[in-house]
Amino acid sequence: HNPDPTATGSTGPRAEDRALMEAAAARPEPIPVFAEMSSVNPIFILPGAMAERGEAIAQGLVGSVTLGAGQFCTCPGLVFGNVSETFESTLKSGFSEITPATMLHSGIHQNFVKGLTNLQSQDGVGTIEQVESKEANKAGAAILKASASQFINNPKLNEEIFGPSSLVIDCSSRDEMLAAALKLEGQLTATIHGTDEEISEAGDLVQILEQKAGRVIINSFPTGVEVNSSMVHGGPYPATSDGASTSVGTGAIVRYTRPVSYQGFPDAGLPAELQNSNPLGIARLVNGKLEC
Repeated sequence: HNPDPTATGSTGPRAEDRALMEAAAARPEPIPVFAEMSSVNPIFILPGAMAERGEAIAQGLVGSVTLGAGQFCTCPGLVFGNVSETFESTLKSGFSEITPATMLHSGIHQNFVKGLTNLQSQDGVGTIEQVESKEANKAGAAILKASASQFINNPKLNEEIFGPSSLVIDCSSRDEMLAAALKLEGQLTATIHGTDEEISEAGDLVQILEQKAGRVIINSFPTGVEVNSSMVHGGPYPATSDGASTSVGTGAIVRYTRPVSYQGFPDAGLPAELQNSNPLGIARLVNGKLEC
């Protein structure tokens, strides 16, 4: 326990992390909170991709949504596209084969059931497939559907349900898809599936999504998170409390650092990291050039 922290991090529900942010801001000396809160990680399927490989995308979606009982923070909870019969039937058969999975604790399971029930009670929301589970703490996977107009006009369809479920939004036109994208909150990820030609012409959608998400993905699924220098695991609120940071990858350490400039120091008075001889043998940016 640190009695005098200068920063803190948290992963949890939005309400609890907002309370933590407010408490940190109310301290005599406020400190930053790097909180990861809520993300539905939307997937957009363009018409060419739906026609050419809708079945394969649906199969991949089943695996991504149900991985780890849907308890990945990058679980895709929203899917947008002009839904084909093949795509929907593949989702239905795929979800029907998913065995109920144990969630981390009873509270998470109860919140999943409550969230799913609330979503199913919304006007215009239908169920493609839902696996029944009566075992304690085991979640049955579910895939639901609604129209783009219903999504655009009902903010409750935008809320995260932490667990193995996803909501398919049927978009009858590109304009509907773009209008729906504009309604999204901040996200950890946003994904586009399309043909090469579609991706090259998807600048309008990409421009929306790069303002909404910390990671924009092409022709893949968001649940894989690799630790490397180019990874961004963050995003605008409510995905995180600080959209300029990442919690995964080499950039994550920057959250807990503070820059200090040493001006006019003799070389011997500088920290070892800054001395001309580079006694620590580290990579450094010197006069604007990287030296290794």
